[in-house]
Amino acid sequence: MNTATVTRSVVQLLDETPDVDNQSTFEALWSLFAELRQKIDARFALTLDPSVGKFQSYSNANGEGQGSIDALTGPEMDWMIHSWIGTPQTSFTNMHLTAWLGPHIRVPHLWMAMGTIPDIFVFLDYGPRADLSVDTAYLDRYYTDVNAGYMQVLDDPELPSFVTQDLCTRQYVSPTGVCLGGVKSSPAMIQRLSQMAHAHVDRWLSWVDEAEAVPFAEREALAARDLYVRRTIAERDPANAVATRLYGDEMTHELVRSLWGGDRILSRPQLYPRDFRNDPGIGACELCGAVDACSKCV
Repeated sequence: MNTATVTRSVVQLLDETPDVDNQSTFEALWSLFAELRQKIDARFALTLDPSVGKFQSYSNANGEGQGSIDALTGPEMDWMIHSWIGTPQTSFTNMHLTAWLGPHIRVPHLWMAMGTIPDIFVFLDYGPRADLSVDTAYLDRYYTDVNAGYMQVLDDPELPSFVTQDLCTRQYVSPTGVCLGGVKSSPAMIQRLSQMAHAHVDRWLSWVDEAEAVPFAEREALAARDLYVRRTIAERDPANAVATRLYGDEMTHELVRSLWGGDRILSRPQLYPRDFRNDPGIGACELCGAVDACSKCV
C-alpha cells in the first residue's frame, strides 16, 4: 500500500515552496478540463448564469492572482462550475469542474478538481445524494464498481494520497473519492491523469442516461439538501485561505458565493416540469426533448 500520504495543508505546502513555475503544468491540466467540459456540454442544455459575468476573467488590484469562473445551469443541471484560480508561475493553481444535477434524478454529482500546490493535486469523486450508511443499495449501485480503481490508486507509489486537515471537508468525500497530493508533473503523468479523468466523466454520463426519475414528492427535499451541501463545501473549503491572501476578504466572499450560486440570476431546475402533452406552449419534454411521454416527466 502507498504510504506517502500528504497531510500538510495547502497553505503550508505553498509556504514551503512558493516560487515554482507551474505554467506548463497548468496549461496541460486546463486543456484537459476543457476537453471534459466539452463532453458535458454535448450532453446537457446549459446557459451561463449572468451573475458570474464579472468573474469571466479576473485578478486582484495589482493584476496578480488571475482566474475565471463559468457557472451554468439548465433543465437538468442545477449548478455547474468550470473555473480556475491561481498564480501559475509561482506555484499555485486550482481548477474545478463540478456538475450538480437537478432533483429529477438521484445520480451522484460530478466533483473534479486539479491544480498545483506546487506539486499536482487531484480530486475525483462522485458526490453522494443519499446516506450511504443507510441506503446501501445506492452505495452498491454507484460505488462498488468504482472501488476497484480506487484501491489501485491507493497502491500506486506515484499517486500519493492527500488527506485534508479540515474535518468538515473530509466527511463530504465519498468512500471512493480519489484525493491525491504531491504528484510529480511529467508528460506521462499528465496523460495518466487525463485517462483517469475521462473515465470518471464517461462513467457519470452513463449513469445520467440510465437514471430513473425521482418521485415528485421527494424532489424538494433533495434540492434543499443539494444546495446545503454545495454551499457548505464552498464556504468551508480550506483553500479559501489562499484566495484571501490574493484578493482580500470581500472579493473572496464574492468568489465563494459564485461557486455555490449565492447570487444566481437564473432559476434552479423546476421540481415539476410542465406536462408538454397538455401544454400548448411547448412542443416537447423540457428535460429530454421527447415528443412522447417519458419516465422523467410523467
